[in-house]
Amino acid sequence: MTETVHASARALARVDLGAIERNCARLRAQLAGGAQLCAVVKADGYGHGAVGAARAALTGGASWLAVATAGEAEELRRHGLDARILVMGALTREDARATLAAGAEAVVWDPAFLRALPALLPEGAAPARVHLKLDSGMGRLGARERSRVLELADLVESEPRLELVGAMTHFATADEPGDEHFPLQLERFTALARELKARKPGIVLHAANSAAVFRDPASHFDMARCGVAIYGLDPFQGDPAERGLEPALSLSSYVARVERFEPGESAGYGRTWRADGPTLVATLPIGYGDGWRRGLSNRCDVLIRGRRHPLVGTVSMDNVTVDLGRESDVRVGDEAVLIGAQGAEAIRAEEVAARLGTINYEITCGLSPRVRRLWQAAGES
Repeated sequence: MTETVHASARALARVDLGAIERNCARLRAQLAGGAQLCAVVKADGYGHGAVGAARAALTGGASWLAVATAGEAEELRRHGLDARILVMGALTREDARATLAAGAEAVVWDPAFLRALPALLPEGAAPARVHLKLDSGMGRLGARERSRVLELADLVESEPRLELVGAMTHFATADEPGDEHFPLQLERFTALARELKARKPGIVLHAANSAAVFRDPASHFDMARCGVAIYGLDPFQGDPAERGLEPALSLSSYVARVERFEPGESAGYGRTWRADGPTLVATLPIGYGDGWRRGLSNRCDVLIRGRRHPLVGTVSMDNVTVDLGRESDVRVGDEAVLIGAQGAEAIRAEEVAARLGTINYEITCGLSPRVRRLWQAAGES
C-alpha cells in the first residue's frame, strides 16, 4: 500500500494536568479531620512529569510534595517550586547535603545518620527538618522498635540544629482489602503517634498512601502521602472512576504502514504470530525502547479509529504490529491509542498491567524518555 509521511510523534504521552488537579481535590475531600495532602511526585511524577504534576497537585489542594531522592528535590527547586518537600528515600552523606541545601526535609531512622546531619547544613541555614520513620511492618526502611523512634526524638530535641517536624510509616498491604497486616501496622503506628503527639503537639504524623486513604480514615492522621491516585490510577487496580479518579495520561502512536498478509505469513522477531488467513497488518513505530513491554507480545489491544485491534507478533525495540482483520478502513497516519480513550472504547493502564501481571503505575513509570510528553493545562482542549 502507498505510504505517506506522518507528522505526529511516533510515541506520545499526553498528560492532562487538569485531571491531576481534580484528583487532588477529590483526595483532599476524602481526608478526615482536616488532614493535609502530600503529593508524591517521585520517579518523574510516576512517568507523568514531576514538575508539571507537582504544580497541578499544589493547585488542586496538596500542601506538601514528596520524592525519593535528593536529585528529585533539587529538580523541583530549580523549577521554582517552593512548597515543603519531603525526601523519603535512603540518603548518602552527599545526598543528605544536597537535600538540606534544597531546603527539603529528610526521613531518619538511624542515630548515626541523625548525628551527622547538623554538620551537613549550609552555613547559616535554619535547622534541618527531619521526619522519623517507624518500620511497622513493611520490612524495608525505618526503625523497627517504637522505643528506638522515641530515642531518636530525644536526640533531635537535644540538638538545636535539628527540628523534629514529622513521623511516619508506610503500609505494605493497604491495597489488599480485608488482609490482617494493614490493621496491625496501623495499630503499631497509632501507639507511637499518641506518644509523639503528647510530647510535641505540632508534629505532623503521616502514614496513609493512596490505598489507605480510601480504605480507612483512621490512617489519615495529620497528612496523607498520595502517589498513584493523584494521577488517576486506581490503587486497587480496578476502575479509577469507581473512586472518582480521572486517568491523567494517555499513550499513542500512529500507523506507519498497512500491508495485506496471506495465510502463514508472519510479523516480528521469532515468527510468534502467523496469519491464519488473509488479513491486514498495521505497523506502529513504538516498542520496548519506549517502555511498551516485550511481555505484551500477542497479549494486548490497540485502539485505531475507535475500535480494538489485537497486537500481534513480538514487541520489538521500535515497532509493534497490529492485526486489522480481512477488511479495514485504517490508513497510514491514523492515530493508534495504547493507553487512553478513542471514541467509545478505552484501554486503561490497569488493563495493560493485568496483561503483564503487574501494577498500573509500573506501566506509566516504565515509559522511557524517548516518549514525547505533551502537558495539557486545565481548561485546554
